[in-house]
Amino acid sequence: MIKVLILCTGNSCRSQMAHGFLQSFDERIVVRSAGTEASGKLNEKAVAAMKDIGIDISHHTSDSVDKYLGEEWDYVITVCGGANENCPAFMGKVKHRLHIGFDDPSHVTGTEEYIWSEFVRVRNEIKEGFYKLYQEEILSQL
Repeated sequence: MIKVLILCTGNSCRSQMAHGFLQSFDERIVVRSAGTEASGKLNEKAVAAMKDIGIDISHHTSDSVDKYLGEEWDYVITVCGGANENCPAFMGKVKHRLHIGFDDPSHVTGTEEYIWSEFVRVRNEIKEGFYKLYQEEILSQL
């Protein structure tokens, strides 16, 4: 069994999508996601973007990283993007720390069509990035 914790700031969008993808690739992986400033709710567009491709994350919860500090993890992966964003540091026990950064579509402004296209773009990038991680690193350990 492999345990993976995915971190970002708000735990409402990118980390939730990454959580959904990684869990969908292999049920043998224990996946959790959390944020340093967890919003307490999921971004509705992130939920819709995942539902669009058949992955339901609507039951996920937005949790503080503090909830997981006492556990041991095989991987802790940060998904924050731009330089204006602080990547959370995880002080718990971890075998592998990785960073796979993505833009935050929840801060995009513009038309509804443009905002939606950014959610879809980031969702697809997250799928690609986490599938590569799954194929190249995690699968061989299961």
